[in-house]
Amino acid sequence: MSYLTFQGILLLWALTACSFTSHQENEDPVVSEHAKEPSATMAPTLTSHLKEKAVLMENASHLDYLVDTAGGARLVLLGEASHGTHEYYAWRDSISRRLIAEQEFNFIVVEGDFASLYALNRYVKHLPGAASSAREVLTGLDRWPLWMWGNQEVLHLAEWLREYNHPRSPEDRVGFYGMDVYDEWRSMDQVLTLLKENAPSLYEEVSELYSCMTPYKGDSWGYAGQVRQGQANCSQGLSQAVEVIEANGEVFDSERDHFYVLQNAYVLMNAERFYRKSALGRQSESWNARATHMFETARRLKQLYGEDSKGIVWAHNTHIGDAHYTSMRQHNQINIGHLSRRHLGVDKVFLIGLTTYQGTVKAGAQWGEARQKMKIPPAVENSIEAICYETGLPSFYMVFEEKDRHMDAFMEPMGNRAVGVVYNPRNDPRQFVPTVVPMRYDALIFFRETKALTPLQN
Repeated sequence: MSYLTFQGILLLWALTACSFTSHQENEDPVVSEHAKEPSATMAPTLTSHLKEKAVLMENASHLDYLVDTAGGARLVLLGEASHGTHEYYAWRDSISRRLIAEQEFNFIVVEGDFASLYALNRYVKHLPGAASSAREVLTGLDRWPLWMWGNQEVLHLAEWLREYNHPRSPEDRVGFYGMDVYDEWRSMDQVLTLLKENAPSLYEEVSELYSCMTPYKGDSWGYAGQVRQGQANCSQGLSQAVEVIEANGEVFDSERDHFYVLQNAYVLMNAERFYRKSALGRQSESWNARATHMFETARRLKQLYGEDSKGIVWAHNTHIGDAHYTSMRQHNQINIGHLSRRHLGVDKVFLIGLTTYQGTVKAGAQWGEARQKMKIPPAVENSIEAICYETGLPSFYMVFEEKDRHMDAFMEPMGNRAVGVVYNPRNDPRQFVPTVVPMRYDALIFFRETKALTPLQN
């Protein structure tokens, strides 16, 4: 849940295995730290091209082409240029509903906490111990930023999912999951509590493996700081705990229960790596640890739901747009979009970015501070948002085809907006990720102006 600010010099990278086939015979697109401003001749050409390709969006019925094109993928990744914008949530909701109802997608996994959001999964799937309403779950979330999932937009989707699931058999019900590394201590508690109740012998073994982390409970940064000062890290014990739980699935009542405990163990293991690498100043390794965990969570869900299952991923554009075609590549940073294409295949993955020219957003001025309604200023000139704005069209989407990936004007790197949960509008010009747009995404949804989402809690 973060944006990236880039500095540095232009580098040329070698062609990698995940590149599109159509570009393997040509030089791979070069993305510098600073996007180029479209030339006087290129910009009008690109604006005209986008205007021809645009599919206007007024309601969900206008999504036919997008849903039909994306429907054959095994993973559809839906992005957002911020975590506090109504239109991103509302239109991802509309797309997700249609993918589920018409294309038989099996689950949604989001950039949120696994243990906390599993309560929403219980609710939408009518599982034992479920809350009485989606509002009860979402207003019960207690980790900042509360508005990211505790909002009216997610509430509507959750209630629709529960209604959609009601007549379906338990094994055919669509799930809703979190996939992030945060909230690791709640995950640790869940592992130990459920093992103590269901597998006392495993509880003793795993509890011992977790003992290294116990003194730091609730303070992951404190643990990471001690490692930075020379204290031995706890990674080996956490990895062994995952192995123990994975190897003893028979002690659980169902595959679902085993998955839940095992996934919480993965959260703790990968959170430790994330915090430790960050404290040691290895920012790209820390980022990659989190990105890999999120992708692997989606992949484990596909295994849980079956070989032919289909999943929908909700995350920031910096996570779902292929990092290979942005300046993230200079820092050796990967993301879910990049990993999905590499491991599942380009034809099995569909990446959809969402962005805006201007509007308002809910965000915090600093990490942990109260949310504010902030103004998003007009996009900088060297950006895809500015080019889209020049079409004069309101909300629209475009699906990228091979001809777009051979068009010189479109293959020039340009800025792509990235607003985080921490935001300062005065710094907005620095928050555009240099991007080869039709390679980073398979489709892009553009809003001329957006508004802040509606939190459930004051």
